Amino acid sequence: MTKFLIYSTLFLCIVLALVPHILFALSWLVGKCARFSVPYRPFGWTAVGLVALCLIVIAYGNLVGLYRTTVKEVTFTHEQVPAAFDGYRIVQISDLHVSTFERHPERLQQTIDKINALHPDLICFTGDLVSMTANEVTPFVEILRSLHAKDGVVSVLGNHDYATYVHSFSEEQKAQAVARLIETERNVLGWNLLLNESQMLVRGGDTLSILGSENQSCGGNGISPIKRGNLAQALSGTGGFRVLLTHDPTHWRGEVLGTDIPLTLSGHTHAAQFRIFGWTPARWIYPDSDGLYTEGSQSLYVNTGIGCTVPFRVGVPQEITVITLAHKR
Repeated sequence: MTKFLIYSTLFLCIVLALVPHILFALSWLVGKCARFSVPYRPFGWTAVGLVALCLIVIAYGNLVGLYRTTVKEVTFTHEQVPAAFDGYRIVQISDLHVSTFERHPERLQQTIDKINALHPDLICFTGDLVSMTANEVTPFVEILRSLHAKDGVVSVLGNHDYATYVHSFSEEQKAQAVARLIETERNVLGWNLLLNESQMLVRGGDTLSILGSENQSCGGNGISPIKRGNLAQALSGTGGFRVLLTHDPTHWRGEVLGTDIPLTLSGHTHAAQFRIFGWTPARWIYPDSDGLYTEGSQSLYVNTGIGCTVPFRVGVPQEITVITLAHKR
């Protein structure tokens, strides 16, 4: 990831330096034809300024922004929330991409400690534990095993968890990598990984059903989109108040809207790991890129993640979301 950041930075700096020079060349040609001179200095200094600004922003995003953390409190009020689960606290985390912390595992431990300090009833992880393969988890097993909630940790797989971007792997090798990650989450970390399955929590006569869909991309976004979700299978046999965990937020508009699932939790977008004045380029691709969205009686919350695909965050800190269920009276 560090090499990718270096190459991306170099490419961006070259582009930013070229743009003023191209404009100068065009202006110089026009000046030649119209017989007036165009000074180079403003274009040259503009190029220097753009490159300097680019380097400052990327340095900040890598050295400071990458490890900033925010805790977002959301109260989800709905008439279907059962009385026994009124005040139930779900902590949602997403997109750990644990290789982000390979040089600073203590940073991940600090984030896990913040999550545990919230004393959640349930922790929901909405996918992308790794960036490439399950091998990335090995150095972080004890840290991840320390995640704690009264009703445990429930998780789903994200697009990266299918070894999608390991292009040297055959389909059989990818299947083996996925099987190893599944075994790691379930038997090593002790998480309840849901593969188009559900977990029902019962208090008194009330039920909270946590549905877990495999990755289902419905928007045609991204490289090699994964379509493994089976919503009908995840819904089968469930009752009470339903919460769906599905990594890709396009699944919500693609299949979930129109069902009787009041609340969907997703991740995936990272809000492009860049936000300025409230705007993120992720909105060019994802209409539901970050935060809470509501259509009628159904809502989607998109968590912007903890780890990174590229070690860089500006205006999008690591996000821990606390969702408190409330009965609408």
